[in-house]
Amino acid sequence: MTGAAEGQKERRDKGLFNPHWLISAFELNPVPPYQMKQLRSTVIRAGLETLYFSGAHHLLRPIFAGVGAIFMLHHVRPRDGRAFQPNHHLEIEPVFLRTVLSHLRAHDIDIVTMDEVHRRLTEGDFSRHFAAFTLDDGYRDNRDHALAVFREFDAPHTVYVTSDFAAGTGTVWWIALERAIANAGHVEAEIGGRMVHLAAKTPAQKQAAFDRLHDWLRALPGEHDVLREVSALCARHGVDERAICRELCMSFEELKAFAADPLVTIGAHTLTHANLAKQREDAAMNELCASRERIEATIARPVLHLAYPYGDRNAAGPREFALAKAAGYKTAVTTRPGMLYPESAGHLTALQRVSLNGNYQDARILPVLTSGAATAMWNGFRRIDAA
Repeated sequence: MTGAAEGQKERRDKGLFNPHWLISAFELNPVPPYQMKQLRSTVIRAGLETLYFSGAHHLLRPIFAGVGAIFMLHHVRPRDGRAFQPNHHLEIEPVFLRTVLSHLRAHDIDIVTMDEVHRRLTEGDFSRHFAAFTLDDGYRDNRDHALAVFREFDAPHTVYVTSDFAAGTGTVWWIALERAIANAGHVEAEIGGRMVHLAAKTPAQKQAAFDRLHDWLRALPGEHDVLREVSALCARHGVDERAICRELCMSFEELKAFAADPLVTIGAHTLTHANLAKQREDAAMNELCASRERIEATIARPVLHLAYPYGDRNAAGPREFALAKAAGYKTAVTTRPGMLYPESAGHLTALQRVSLNGNYQDARILPVLTSGAATAMWNGFRRIDAA
């Protein structure tokens, strides 16, 4: 598989809805990344709306709703008016979070901590449906915008912190890439042994350039390769990559106060946000253990829950699931889409989640998401995806 094809597959793994006929069509009839992304987004929305209007999600609910769900978020903040926002899928607006929480409360679904998820799965306590909320990376907007909404509903939630981001020394490279392209009229990079020149004057051209470079970066052999190439792009286009995590992420001092809130649980998201599957075993274990130790030293309480960076099949598989267990984590979450089922108790370090995707902030999709219908279709109607 080519690097671009691998990157496209990895990005599909982080999506919300994956009709297999559509993916086969993309692979047989390649289209430019920007057009493919737009087409995929259109088809995903059409699929979700079809499930909603047909009522098929009602039929699938008894089979695929499971016993609960873990919702995955990143940013929670008001949207700005920029035309070029390639990472928009990673953010939802506070009003949509409020809509989700209202929906769950109206349907008498318990909103629980990850400790309680662990207890219910291990003890087989499935008398009531439940949901947990998880937020990855440790962004400051989790405190500034999300916390107030969670407080309205007395809703606990877990924030998975990347230690280097909290220390102000990490690189949030997907944001750095976005800003470099935003500053550029054209971008060039050596891809596959040849120099590629990408126009970046219009929002559409910038989006196409981002998609091409993002897929290339994700397919590079190691995290150091990604950071090297992003650093070069930032240097050429006037972006201070190191300042981004200090701008966007909570510092350790801020986390100490944030963690004192009774609704907040702090989990680990590794030291550097590395793709663990591309690390040697000893390096991957250090990412898991040293991150937890740094966070525990700050907040003075145990850190028992983990989220894998990227979290798809190309970043977290059986070896990583075993390492997380050996490192002493009670649970670890992936980005593989799916609900929780009684048999999830046998895969506590490979738990599936349901993405609250910024591209689909529509109250109509909530009954579809909580029915398990969308994730079931993505998974080919398998309930557990932990291989």
